Amino acid sequence: MVTGASSGLGYEMACQLARHHKANLIIAARREDKLNQLKADLEQQENIQVKVVVADLSVPQDVERLIAECLTGQQLYGAILNAGFTHFGPHAELSEDKFELLMRTNVISVVRITGELVKYFEKSGSEGGIMIVSSMAGIFPVPYQAAYSGTKSFLIGFANALAHEIKSSVLSLTIFAPAGVVTEMTATEKFNGLKGWLMPVTEAAKEGIFALKHRKFNYLPGAVNRFGNIFMKLLPKKLIIGILAKIYQRSLAKVELSKKAKNT
Repeated sequence: MVTGASSGLGYEMACQLARHHKANLIIAARREDKLNQLKADLEQQENIQVKVVVADLSVPQDVERLIAECLTGQQLYGAILNAGFTHFGPHAELSEDKFELLMRTNVISVVRITGELVKYFEKSGSEGGIMIVSSMAGIFPVPYQAAYSGTKSFLIGFANALAHEIKSSVLSLTIFAPAGVVTEMTATEKFNGLKGWLMPVTEAAKEGIFALKHRKFNYLPGAVNRFGNIFMKLLPKKLIIGILAKIYQRSLAKVELSKKAKNT
C-alpha cells in the first residue's frame, strides 16, 4: 500500500514497485482521476493488480476506510506512508485551519495507520514491512517550514520509539528521511532558489524501496545527504539552522522580487 500515490514520490514508488518487483498495489490519495489512470497504466503495462482507495488523510473517516480496505480482501505485505504536504513561508502566515490540516495529514493519520498495521502484522504473524516517509527537515529543522519540520521530527521520534515495542521478528519499521525531492510539492515559485538541492524523484523512490526491502531502520537517501548528516552533527545545531534560514529566506526573497517586477 502506498499513500500519496497520485503524484511525486508516492507515484514514482508505486511505478517502481510494479515495474521492478511486480507488486500488486493498493494506491491511496485524494485525486481519483490520477489514481485511476495510474491503475490502468500499471495493470496494462506490468500485468499486476491495483486497488484504488480515494482518501483524504486529513479526514478521520477516510483514514479508517483506508485501513479497512488494506486489511480485507487480500494479504498485506507492506505499506509506504508517504502522504503529506508543507507550508513554505513565515510561520505567522500559516492559518490555524491549514496548520490543523497539516497535523492531521502529516502526523495523526500516520500514527493511526501505523498503529493498526502493527497490530495486524503482530496478530497474524505474517512477514511484512512498514515505511514512514519523514524528511531531513525532521533532523535539521528548516526555518520557513517550521510546522512541516515539526511534523517530520515527530514521525522520526514516534517511529524510533515504536520500533522497539514491536515483538514480531518478521515485521520491520523503516524511517525514510530524504532531503528535498523534485515533486509537485517543490514545483512552486518559492522553491526556485532551491532547485540545485533537490534529488530527482526517480532516485529518491529507488532508494526508498531499497530501504523498505532491506529492512533499514533510519535511512537517508543519497551519499551526499548521508555524509552531510554526519558532518552537520559535528557543528552547533544553531549554526546549521541559521545557514538554512538564510538559504530559504533568499529563495522566498526571489519570489517577492519577481512579483514586484511583474507589477511594475
